[in-house]
Amino acid sequence: MARKGLIMDWGGVMTTSLFASFAAFDRASGLADGTVKQAFRTDPEARAALDDLECGRATVAQFEERFAAVLGLDTGDGLALRLFSGVGPDDAMLDAVEAFRAAGVRTGLLSNSWADESYDRGRFATLFDVLVISGEEGMRKPDPRIYELAVERMGLAAQELVFVDDIGGNLKVPRAMGIHTVLHVDAATTLAELQDVLGVQLPAAA
Repeated sequence: MARKGLIMDWGGVMTTSLFASFAAFDRASGLADGTVKQAFRTDPEARAALDDLECGRATVAQFEERFAAVLGLDTGDGLALRLFSGVGPDDAMLDAVEAFRAAGVRTGLLSNSWADESYDRGRFATLFDVLVISGEEGMRKPDPRIYELAVERMGLAAQELVFVDDIGGNLKVPRAMGIHTVLHVDAATTLAELQDVLGVQLPAAA
């Protein structure tokens, strides 16, 4: 039976790769390859700084100061902007989600991000029925509560939903809830699976 609702992550799914942008930051800052990615994965202070930012407990400036210290940089001024400067929209994913929604699929955004991040929200009205942004909710993936909130706002049973994320660790909880999960690697692979599980054939241009 086709699923009726689709929940999307934002960065790295609806956009180009976050990790490619982090790698570009490493090079521009004279850091060893993989420094930023590894810090977010394994450094307790880096992870705590990101958690506080994405749960609305810290400002961007506070995060920048803490993360600059982790990286051994002299200043954190503008660090967040530079970290994500290489990220752009993935038009294939954006167009596809709009097409799924136009075909009757209920759509939602579930994103770990700070509340004042400059998303391009101009397109949100055509993309999503539901928004769940961690910095506005005070909790972040993979906290089970944020998935439960997303399911509640979607107004569908977990077994009727699909969730797409580019980080495998963010898929364990929703999978246990009965949500069909998709690990995003590239648009072509993800969209092929989504068409199958949602029972919606995308226009060729999407």
